[in-house]
Amino acid sequence: MAIDTNTDNVYDEVEIEDMDYDEDEDKYYYPCPCGDRFEISKELLEEGETIAHCPSCSLRLRVIYDPEEFAPDDDDEAIQLSTTITDLSDLFSEVTKRRKNSPLKSLQKYMDADPTIVSLGAGLPHPDTFPFASISATVAEAGMSVANSGAATKAVSITTKKPTAKVEGLERFLQYGNGRGVPSYTRFAYEHTERVHDPPYEDWDVVVSSGNTDAFTKAIALFYHSGDTLVVDEWTYPAAIETVRPMGIHLCPVDMDSEGMMPSELDRLCETWDGPGNAPRLVYTVPTAQNPTGATMSLARRREIYAIAQKHNLIIVEDDPYYYLQLGPYKPLAEVSGPEDRYKDLPGIASLVPSLLSIDTDGRVIRLDSFSKVLAPGLRCGWITAPKYITDKIQFHNETSIQQPAGLSQAIVSKLMNEDWGHGGWERHLVQTQREYAERRDQFVDICQSHLKGKVEFTIPTAGMFLWFRVLLNEESKKKKGVMREIFESMINNHVLLVPGYMFSPLGQTDKVLDKPYMRAAFSYAAVGSFEVAISRFAQALEPFTC
Repeated sequence: MAIDTNTDNVYDEVEIEDMDYDEDEDKYYYPCPCGDRFEISKELLEEGETIAHCPSCSLRLRVIYDPEEFAPDDDDEAIQLSTTITDLSDLFSEVTKRRKNSPLKSLQKYMDADPTIVSLGAGLPHPDTFPFASISATVAEAGMSVANSGAATKAVSITTKKPTAKVEGLERFLQYGNGRGVPSYTRFAYEHTERVHDPPYEDWDVVVSSGNTDAFTKAIALFYHSGDTLVVDEWTYPAAIETVRPMGIHLCPVDMDSEGMMPSELDRLCETWDGPGNAPRLVYTVPTAQNPTGATMSLARRREIYAIAQKHNLIIVEDDPYYYLQLGPYKPLAEVSGPEDRYKDLPGIASLVPSLLSIDTDGRVIRLDSFSKVLAPGLRCGWITAPKYITDKIQFHNETSIQQPAGLSQAIVSKLMNEDWGHGGWERHLVQTQREYAERRDQFVDICQSHLKGKVEFTIPTAGMFLWFRVLLNEESKKKKGVMREIFESMINNHVLLVPGYMFSPLGQTDKVLDKPYMRAAFSYAAVGSFEVAISRFAQALEPFTC
């Protein structure tokens, strides 16, 4: 059959028996002429769908099968997806409204759809000039730690002009691409999002980012002009502050408690808005292991925040790099009988607190995910999940900025996730990462409770990497202007470093916040064996200023 590039037409037909079935992904696959694969999920077959799609081109494949073989049981609970989401495109900035697909990038679809085309149009370097024949990395087996000298390892390799059933050849990763990302990488991100968050509306999609700071910048650019207002937590991520401040965007902090942003305060802010900038349209929050406070929203709190967003037609940017670092309850070292006792209450994947995306029936959540905290930050790989009309605009922005994450990083991540580990292996790795940080958290808290009693107060975090200390200043220190800077200098003189709270204030380093008695400590990086030395030095630094 001749290839027809009209997306309304079907390339060919195939019997279901001739397709490859992947049990882990619950999908059927068949080779596409563009080099990628047609795919269709078993769930869609159960619903009577007969068309398989290729994620890299516009071709379609008709699947021939007996519907009765895929008919669900009568007592299966039907999954109801929202088919109508709230169209927020009227809130787009003027720049976003004018943003279109890059003209040169738009030509790629013709090459993808028809492999017989001889392209004299694309200004692409020839892959034979790339000096990379293959790349490889030695990684721990899924669920193992490289810190363990006895951990099993394996080689992850990807080679030029040797695509596999699931991953493109190296030359595809090294070539220019569109702003969506290399198909196998984005396919994994989509499938993982579906497995864990299962957004409750139909037309959602993912688009690549170079980590969550890049993703945040793209999300803000969708909707904001100079003079607009962004709602943030009372204490928030400094990179977010420094991203929007030069853009002329006003930051409006909302009071927090032990679970993060308070719904009543968010509602009050919107109900009584009186400037100085335009009324807020977007809320930025880190709902899991909030940076810097370590606060994690319960499901009930997330639902309350979402309901306020619905009431005031707000968009939520859910920045969630610590989502998989949910650590369960703190266990004092003296009460732990062994490794299994320590780890038995970890949430794993099945018991994670549901995300805001997972309750987003309106399509008003823009979720930012990253491999930085759970694989390696230097990879600069992440993705954004949102309604497709929003991810399309981010793709267009990518095409005139980052293009996509570095090809070498995408290649290693895609090969590792799609073939060497798979979804099951990735999830075992996430659980292993939970174990490591839970043990760090517990040991750190033990030491803090031993050395800092009477000097600080803190809430033990159930997720993430941070403890947020409230310093218990004595009466003399409470009256002293600049006391927190003095405490910082005392820490440096005692050879220990924590981050003063004022560095996380959306209000800037003003008199209103400079002497707020807060410090952030991270238990993620320092060697566990140095925890006691560090906290002893911190206690000594606080001695002249505390009760």
